[in-house]
Amino acid sequence: MIPRCKPLYAALLGALSAGAFAQQSHEAPVKTLGTVTVIGGQPTSLPTQIPTTIEGVTGKQVEVTVNATDSEDALKYLPSLLVRKRYIGDFNHAVLSTRASGTGNSARSMVFADGILLSNFLGNGATFAPRWGLVTPEEIERVDVLYGPFSAAYPGNSVGAVVDYVTRMPIRFEAHAKLGYSSQDFDLYGTSERDSAKQASVSAGNRSGAFSWWFNLNRLDSAGQPMVIANRLVSDGANPAAGTPVVTGAIGAKNHQERDWWILGTTTKYHTVQDHAKLKLAYDFSPTIRASYTLGLWHNNTTGGVESYLRDAAGNPVYAGDVVIGDRQYKLDSPSLAFAPSRNDIQHVMHGLSVKTNTKGMFDWEVAASLYDYQKDIARAPTAVLPAAFNGGAGRITDMDGTGWNTLSVRGTWRPTGSAKGVGAHVVDFGVQQEEYKLRTLVSNTADWINGDAGLRFSAFNGNAQLRSLYAQDTWQFAQDWKTTLGGRYEMWRAWGGELGNAARILPFGTTRDENFISPKAAIAFQASPDLVLKASTGRAVRMPTVGELYQGSISGNEIINTDPDLKPEKSWTTELSAERMLPNGMVRATLFFERTRDALYSQPLSATVSTVQNVDKVRTNGLELAFLASDVGVTGLELNGSLTYADSVITANSGNPASVGKRQPRVPKWRATALATYKPDANWAYSLGARYSGTQYGQLDNSDTNGFSYLGFSKYFVTDVRVRYQIARQWSAAFGIDNLNNYKYWAFHPYPQRTYVAELKFDM
Repeated sequence: MIPRCKPLYAALLGALSAGAFAQQSHEAPVKTLGTVTVIGGQPTSLPTQIPTTIEGVTGKQVEVTVNATDSEDALKYLPSLLVRKRYIGDFNHAVLSTRASGTGNSARSMVFADGILLSNFLGNGATFAPRWGLVTPEEIERVDVLYGPFSAAYPGNSVGAVVDYVTRMPIRFEAHAKLGYSSQDFDLYGTSERDSAKQASVSAGNRSGAFSWWFNLNRLDSAGQPMVIANRLVSDGANPAAGTPVVTGAIGAKNHQERDWWILGTTTKYHTVQDHAKLKLAYDFSPTIRASYTLGLWHNNTTGGVESYLRDAAGNPVYAGDVVIGDRQYKLDSPSLAFAPSRNDIQHVMHGLSVKTNTKGMFDWEVAASLYDYQKDIARAPTAVLPAAFNGGAGRITDMDGTGWNTLSVRGTWRPTGSAKGVGAHVVDFGVQQEEYKLRTLVSNTADWINGDAGLRFSAFNGNAQLRSLYAQDTWQFAQDWKTTLGGRYEMWRAWGGELGNAARILPFGTTRDENFISPKAAIAFQASPDLVLKASTGRAVRMPTVGELYQGSISGNEIINTDPDLKPEKSWTTELSAERMLPNGMVRATLFFERTRDALYSQPLSATVSTVQNVDKVRTNGLELAFLASDVGVTGLELNGSLTYADSVITANSGNPASVGKRQPRVPKWRATALATYKPDANWAYSLGARYSGTQYGQLDNSDTNGFSYLGFSKYFVTDVRVRYQIARQWSAAFGIDNLNNYKYWAFHPYPQRTYVAELKFDM
């Protein structure tokens, strides 16, 4: 017989996979031979039978230990993960970073909610963040993460990680309500302000016979710190012309490349009001066949404010024109407006439908489809200068109507012996999948950027992509202490309909791309002793260029220039070797990981003045990840959890930019660490102290941005978080926490939040 974990050990082992703490053994997965079996709560959709690294955390663990104001906060203490969340409700830049992929590579990880794709593969980069707003923290039943491209069930975008949110589906009537308030004192350059966020959420659900339902409403009203620092390089100044006004208030500083510049003020200070609604319906046609439908609605109304530090002789703020700072003259309107307010009005709709069986017998199947629709996506910005533009005037409207993606899959699981357990048992997964993406962008001039209608076209950008896939993988326990998974994925990629327009014309790119790829996968686990599991996994991932990367360039006359019609997909081989050992009251895991990527997709200079997405020939990453969990450490009720990641990620060949060879891959720090301690003296109180660390990183391929502590820079950081939760009564609980307790001022191109206070009151029935 294969040794089974004792109940306490099982809980601890599953919780380590979570990087968080199990409350009871039934909340955590059990792992044997390096595989995971979820034995409590909603099951993950990840292929838990594959002997590779899967981490997870339950919604209850998040509620107790994490100051979670957005769904992405559930990932805060998981090993090697970082979400670049700039403020509460960050809707367009909260990109996920993984072991060997930085926050500029949003297309190298996948995020799902109940099997519905939330990742935005219309492009790659900060503005193509997953649609986190379609999940609220109160909905989360559990979150699981599959590290690396080791399952044939996922495309090459899984090269970094696959995140699966499972949201609540009740077994009896339940209702919940939550009020939250957050506040930070933000102090940077000439800005000193208090920013706050208010949040309210209500949800209810029930099961009656074969029918069950769940409904959630959430509103967030959040004011974040300024995102953009208005500036001018000192070297851009000219000799003053007679009569040019002299201004005061500019602050001298060093930019990300150690060059002297003037800080003029701030812009893009977001005030966002977001409404979320989710309806989930399920019907059991029989004890083994269930149909499910999900409808998600997310509305976001955002204004971006500005603040000028510059003052004229009368003390009035200055936003535009030519000015003299020191003894040099600068243009505030060129090459772009130094101060530009903005407005966004967005409404996105998500649908998901699935029918599946769960017999646990010889054969199970699932048919699933999803649709993500940019029902309304309008961005407004002025071209008129301030202060007149505060009240309207000329501007541009960006309309993304028609943009979105859809997925369709037919999956099956075959167990030839009728069981997934025992020597000789096989679990064969197979399926057919399709993903399709449409990007539609129309930029129009308008006479009134605040309320005006769209006028003549200024520019346009369109494109389509499709990925059709066949996959199969067989997990086989071929001996008492051995289990292996062998699989492969065949992908057929097509991109077409690329168009680029200006005011005069819309030009087609004129080419349709069709390419096919095969990606093999393999994993093996050995139960070396009752307390030690050894695992190895390897897999190829082909990450296709997104529409936004493939169809790029500018128009010159009747020709599209500065484009690469032969842009290649990224091709990565990733391998990991792991050892997991049980301890008397916990466990420890060590994982070596290796990744070799050819034709990595990065924006880099095409000429002295133009940058565009090109292939970087080779990137190599070697690393080590350690994770640790222990319970009742010296004191009953004390739980400790931590991780440490070392990643040596280097560009080894780049014919398009030789200066980058030998440099570190952008936004992948050499060291990362997380730690979380929770003390529960009784059933009512829980005290948590967390810490997060990231080492030096760079944003440029040639690592020329050596000053991370600046706007446009990427800094190291060390922040601590605290949380106290009190169960007031059976149905009432309250929590108070502080994120960035030590008030560390750090950057990821934009400034991160400073010390932030969080308070919550929750009712559960």
